[in-house]
Amino acid sequence: MRTIAFIFARGGSKGLPGKNIKQLNGIPLIVYSINLAKAMDEIDVVIVSTDDEAIAKVAKEHGASVPFLRPKSLAKDESAEFLAWKHAVNWVLENEGEFDIFVSLPATSPLRNSDDIKKCLSMLTNDVDMVLTCKNAERNPYFNMVKKDAEGFVELVNVEDKIFRRQDAPEVYDLTTVAYVCRPNFILQNNHVLDGSSKAVFIPKERAVDIDDKWDFMFAELLIRNKNAER
Repeated sequence: MRTIAFIFARGGSKGLPGKNIKQLNGIPLIVYSINLAKAMDEIDVVIVSTDDEAIAKVAKEHGASVPFLRPKSLAKDESAEFLAWKHAVNWVLENEGEFDIFVSLPATSPLRNSDDIKKCLSMLTNDVDMVLTCKNAERNPYFNMVKKDAEGFVELVNVEDKIFRRQDAPEVYDLTTVAYVCRPNFILQNNHVLDGSSKAVFIPKERAVDIDDKWDFMFAELLIRNKNAER
């Protein structure tokens, strides 16, 4: 059984420029994902897919493999990351041979732990195509999320079911970027993470932080410092 962890990290972040190698409590952000993957016996290889030479340099310095640079056409703001997944899987199959399990560990989730990934791996059974990670949602489209119409008025996202108490609303969950686990063929044969049969591992809020802007970054750094202070 050969399992490869991929870390997809493009260089053109707009929300927080340079975030993938920005120092988070003294460590480049991407290195949290690299170190976690390298420390896991369940993962055989750690590959970073990036279009950016600076990210590639940091990744190599910390023990990840960067066997190719991602084409710029797959690293634009409007580029679907799933296409970068296809590119990486095809590259490995063509250049290094078959592998069994694909694990994506986005660089923007530095607070995950190895147990989160092990749970995802264990949930990938024969009847499951994709294992995602979720957390409890802070808002609910049946109760307290609104959308704006063409005239500028707002209404509930789900207007068909009139629900007046939070307790009566169906439970919904936020997808997180902690991990994605599947088989390579699923990626080659589909175009979205939810195209097949999916299951989810639930992640507590404190480990599900996804860094998109400076506020996320500051919050993650605060959590890391608090955790270190408790040791």
